[in-house]
Amino acid sequence: MGLASANKGILFVISGPSGVGKTSIIRSVLERVKNVVFSVSCTTRKQRPGEINGVDYFFISQEEFDEMIRGNKFLEWAKVHDNYYGTPSDFVFKHMDDGNDVILDIDVQGALNVKKNFDGAKFVFIAPPSYQTLGERLKRRGTETEEKIQRRLETARKEIKYIPEFEYLIINEDLESSITNLVSIIYAERLKFDKLKETDKVRNLLKEVQ
Repeated sequence: MGLASANKGILFVISGPSGVGKTSIIRSVLERVKNVVFSVSCTTRKQRPGEINGVDYFFISQEEFDEMIRGNKFLEWAKVHDNYYGTPSDFVFKHMDDGNDVILDIDVQGALNVKKNFDGAKFVFIAPPSYQTLGERLKRRGTETEEKIQRRLETARKEIKYIPEFEYLIINEDLESSITNLVSIIYAERLKFDKLKETDKVRNLLKEVQ
């Protein structure tokens, strides 16, 4: 799927272990950078306290999810910890066609699926300073049982091994620094010559010096 166009937005795929701080980083970036849209995923998992349907996720039934799979409505989908997650493709394509950059916050399995099927996306891995620190953060969150935390840590161990598959790596030791780093990645991608060479300003400038 080719997406090289000056007018189209860029797809940023943000991934990393559960509890690493992706949500906090992304929320701040959305407040600071214009023309960036968060892609709301569908999920069959239960809504957590403080989450808003249609903002954090679209919380749907297993039957609705299965129907969307049959209708080829997902850019990617995966089963994670007994629940299903999927990225609605219509949402992503519409905003990119409107010139907005789109951020996906998805698990590593989903990110690798996007990488196989979608040209031009930019992949960013958010990692913890250490495996031990990740465990402490998950326990502090206080939303899951010890058994579920251990399952998430085992998944994280596998996910961290896929860091070499990503273009960018942000180690989330300091939240403000991590936010600044992701903002920098977005602006750097927007300023690449391949992205700007078809714009009127660049074409006119190059014509002037011929």
